[in-house]
Amino acid sequence: MKLHDFCSKFQHSIVFLFEIILYAACLATFFLMFAIDNPEIIVMSRTAAVTLSTFVIMLFLLTFMYGKYDIGHRKWGQVALSVSITLIITDLITYLELSIMKTNEANNTTFKLENIGILFLVFIIQIIVIVAVSAAGEAFYFWINPKEKCLVITGDETDAARVAMAMSSFDRKYGVSDIVSYKDPDLENKMVAADTIVLYELPVSERYGIINFCYQNLKNIYFNPHIADILEQNSHPVIVDDIALFSTRYHMITFEERLVKRFMDTFISLIALIITSPILLVSAICIKKQDGGSVFFKQKRATVHGRVFEIIKFRTMKENVENFSSTEGDGRITKVGRILRKYRIDELPQFVNILKGDMSLVGPRPEMLENVADYEKELPEFRYRLRMKAGLTGYAQIYGKYNTTSRDKLMLDLMYIENYSLVRDLQLLFQTILVLFKAEDSTEAFKNDGRVGNDTDKEA
Repeated sequence: MKLHDFCSKFQHSIVFLFEIILYAACLATFFLMFAIDNPEIIVMSRTAAVTLSTFVIMLFLLTFMYGKYDIGHRKWGQVALSVSITLIITDLITYLELSIMKTNEANNTTFKLENIGILFLVFIIQIIVIVAVSAAGEAFYFWINPKEKCLVITGDETDAARVAMAMSSFDRKYGVSDIVSYKDPDLENKMVAADTIVLYELPVSERYGIINFCYQNLKNIYFNPHIADILEQNSHPVIVDDIALFSTRYHMITFEERLVKRFMDTFISLIALIITSPILLVSAICIKKQDGGSVFFKQKRATVHGRVFEIIKFRTMKENVENFSSTEGDGRITKVGRILRKYRIDELPQFVNILKGDMSLVGPRPEMLENVADYEKELPEFRYRLRMKAGLTGYAQIYGKYNTTSRDKLMLDLMYIENYSLVRDLQLLFQTILVLFKAEDSTEAFKNDGRVGNDTDKEA
């Protein structure tokens, strides 16, 4: 048996071995480095048991929050970033636990942070290991799995070009071989020649037939969801007499969930305002110093049940300019404003809105009233976003961009609403940190007149 065939047969086990090597190497790095001054953590002792338990438990929990070593499904850089953040936070918490354990009569009579230099050395070594193993894992994965030959099927060439551009961002996994209309008379032959079929914005009736054909011919399928698809996620099988059905219930957040969510909003936003107060102060000074104008920008937005409130943000545009959503290379945005937008610092004052109860930490992004009216003309379903209180972060804010289309944004928000849980809220809060590392595309502006996208400032 050739090496390639052998590796292909056992690829899942080999990728899992890469993952084991990565986490084992990072764990060994932490314990061996800190054992230089704390030999008790690598011998049978209570300190070793507690420290190891802390490390493993935090690693498990944070991997759930940030994502695992899923090489082949995400780019190796994204995998390396999420794993690095997971390990850094795990290291910090375990380091604090170790420092607390050493606060005793035999070591430190008072709490003391030790070995800061070793901690940073551990960070550096672990990041090198993570980057190396992630890159090696991706190289192995794509040595075994050739690029998927993708056929994009749609009813609109503009939509198809957008999908092809999105897939080209992961060009080691996807290769768009052709873009065709679902009305193409030679459609079946083209699907047979492809490995993967991508369906975007097809009529539901047409999509059904194409999916059946793909299933019959063992083709991979990607399709963008409609509302019925999102509802089906939470459905469960029911047998009524001898009839097989899927049951889905209208989803509403319970009273108990609202109480816990409100408590979490108040507590976290208050802590966040205290922690970020130096950033808020410096930002306010820079905005005022640049042109002497107002520091804050307020605008009416829609939240749950269509209730209107005033959102608070740092001003990022010049004052007394024409009102329309920002566009690419927009000259109205100030120099300070570009930095604030890039790192989402302009959003920080919204913690005040959260404290007041206008917004939640996690939820659908509050839209400008003018945009809501425009979107609902094209997508009447857009009003369904108002079933839950608007949020500072959420699916659309984490996975979308400033120029994400209104329909795609709606689907992201509905996925959140219909799959709501407090655990998911915590997961999204942790994942929001990753947005800071993709600042370039998360703040990408509109390339046209700004009427087809999501959250941008409309400042006067």
